[in-house]
Amino acid sequence: MSPLSLDLSPDLFPALTEAQADPDGPGAHRPALRFGDRSLTYGELAATASPLAARVAEAGRIAVWATPTLETAVAVVAALLAGVPAVPLNPKSGESELGHIVSDSAPTLVLAAQGTQLPPALAALERLDIDIDTSAPAAGLPSPGASDPETPALIVYTSGTTGPPKGAVIPRRAIATTLDALADAWQWTGDDVLVHGLPLFHVHGLILGILGPLRRGGSVRHLGRFETAGVARELSEGATMLFGVPTMYHRIAETLPDDPALAKALARARLLVSGSAALPVHDHERIAQATGRRVIERYGMTETLMNTSVRADGEPRAGTVGVPLPGVELRLTEEDGTTAVEAYDGETVGEIQVRGPNLFTEYLNRPEATAAAFTEDGWFRTGDMAVRDPDGYVRIVGRKATDLIKSGGYKIGAGEIENALLEHPGVREAAVTGEPDADLGERIVAWIVPADPQSPPTVDELADHVARRLAPHKRPRVVHHLDTLPRNDMGKIMKRALTHD
Repeated sequence: MSPLSLDLSPDLFPALTEAQADPDGPGAHRPALRFGDRSLTYGELAATASPLAARVAEAGRIAVWATPTLETAVAVVAALLAGVPAVPLNPKSGESELGHIVSDSAPTLVLAAQGTQLPPALAALERLDIDIDTSAPAAGLPSPGASDPETPALIVYTSGTTGPPKGAVIPRRAIATTLDALADAWQWTGDDVLVHGLPLFHVHGLILGILGPLRRGGSVRHLGRFETAGVARELSEGATMLFGVPTMYHRIAETLPDDPALAKALARARLLVSGSAALPVHDHERIAQATGRRVIERYGMTETLMNTSVRADGEPRAGTVGVPLPGVELRLTEEDGTTAVEAYDGETVGEIQVRGPNLFTEYLNRPEATAAAFTEDGWFRTGDMAVRDPDGYVRIVGRKATDLIKSGGYKIGAGEIENALLEHPGVREAAVTGEPDADLGERIVAWIVPADPQSPPTVDELADHVARRLAPHKRPRVVHHLDTLPRNDMGKIMKRALTHD
């Protein structure tokens, strides 16, 4: 693993500064952002973002109506140039959630694309329309108001599965170190062209997908909305990397048998990256067989940005999220949260705790929640359960709250059972939970979307299938058949919505 040199200077985007300093130089004409048929070079981005940065520099805190558009990217870049914390707002959020976020973060402005209709929850905020005017001469980029790497850059709200969403305050230091660590792990350079179709209100789509290419001096092509045809087109026209979530890669895997152009395009990619949830092994293998390329996975959270990844020069092993990134410390602990799990046996489950410069600063206005999230010696409690293989690769088996099943004296991760179920030809989608059992403590419950609803696999068939692949104590005791699994905007299965009616 190569050593990591962390650049903690206020300048998050050296290529943008270079383009502004020499507007006629080659760097200014390099492509930076493209959304559909609209695009900006680095020189044009400087010309557009710098006057906006000057307008918001005294705003204190701003909200950004984070549609998948060029305007959102420009707004966030402008906020970072001005050293003003930005709060990305999910356009699909309900009124009560938006009201909570606005009340909690107290922005003074909301930035949105011209013509966008904003919901009533934002009516009290002063609105500033984002004008993409590349004809104006570039103003000087403001000196960032963030001479301190700890200055807040973004406030990203969590999903709120255990209460109202919490605002994770992400400092400039965390953005810089995560993106530089990924550059090391993925051999990511300014020559890379990224394509993705992810939303821009969270870490994966915004920080990795937009700010990542800009920090490297490369470019990003955003699809607006994900379509396999768009992926094929962009990878065939020079894009080198694809970022997606498992739902997207599942659609790719389903499409590949009948779309040789998509298979050819994916085979050209330098790197295919999946994140935000585990990519089923079955989809890994289908994509690899059709394209000769393996998807690599990484692991991160809103509060930690990125923690681990399969490296570009490492083994792309399906079902793992690789090794800790440079600068990130990772340990597994027992249920007491302090006793370390020392085993590297691929079986012993522990909670992931991390420590490093990639972590958030605090939950906004929630000192008690912030304190509870960390151990006394500074480790962040992720709530994710994992095992480590003998070579240090991390395999996540689920969330502590919903995916750790204690059955018959064993601690079992739901994730590995879900992967085994998805290898059954009669299973299209699968989720696994636990429910109380007088004898076992908890019994394993499988929620299945069958490939053929008229002939779904039986509980005995699935139990035998899992027992052969894993171990008898990991077999499901109950099976529910569903038409669909409940998912959020990122494609993650919402297990709390699975009920035993």
